[in-house]
Amino acid sequence: MDLKDIEDMQPWLMRIVKETGRGINRFDMIGDGDKVLLAISGGKDSLALAFTLAVRQKWLPIKYQLHAMRIDWNQYPMPEEHDRKMAEFFDLLKIPYHVEHADMFPPSFRGDFNCYLCARNRKRMLFDKAAELGFSKIATGHHMDDIVATTLINLCYRGNFSTMMPVQQFFSGKLTLIRPMCMVHESKIRLMAERLAFPVYNTDCPFKETNMRLKIRPIINMLSQDNRRLREHIFEAPWNINEEYLPGNLGKGEK
Repeated sequence: MDLKDIEDMQPWLMRIVKETGRGINRFDMIGDGDKVLLAISGGKDSLALAFTLAVRQKWLPIKYQLHAMRIDWNQYPMPEEHDRKMAEFFDLLKIPYHVEHADMFPPSFRGDFNCYLCARNRKRMLFDKAAELGFSKIATGHHMDDIVATTLINLCYRGNFSTMMPVQQFFSGKLTLIRPMCMVHESKIRLMAERLAFPVYNTDCPFKETNMRLKIRPIINMLSQDNRRLREHIFEAPWNINEEYLPGNLGKGEK
């Protein structure tokens, strides 16, 4: 798709772009003059993020910069043909694209490896690149289903009520992690990737089957059959806390 012809975008695609915009505006994610580093994995979510932000750049009255970074683990490198297609994709979007080659296991690694450690290593490298480029924001492709799954994982498996925040600050506000697609369902992102033929590539990592989200998603899908807005309700729950029914407030009404 030629981004110069966004006026001709089909209604289903325009709805996804507008839903992304609602999340950005609600949580004040991107402002005039911002420099945003895009965390690219090669999967459908991060490519949809790049496409949507590039489209929004064309019609917004504000100006912001985008730069895409993909971390290529030496243990599981992306084939050259796929990397070429990825570079062509970002060239179409007119977004600078950078590949960082690195070892999956840091020198300090000891013990069992897991998805959490991999994600932490990626985040550290993204933070370093953002500081090098002078970018104050990092955008990831997490969508509403990711946030809902994280909320339930923390509740059911870790015994705490916490979630994946749409906006999260680090280093006293010097760096901000944003999730622009926080109000978009994964099913819509999958539709976008299929219909627009994104050059999706998923690393064949042996640890991907241990991801806790794979265990919780069938439960979310089952519950959603009885409540179409279940994902929205779980997403909104942290902003609708009834403090009168929390243990920390026991006894306050008796004083």
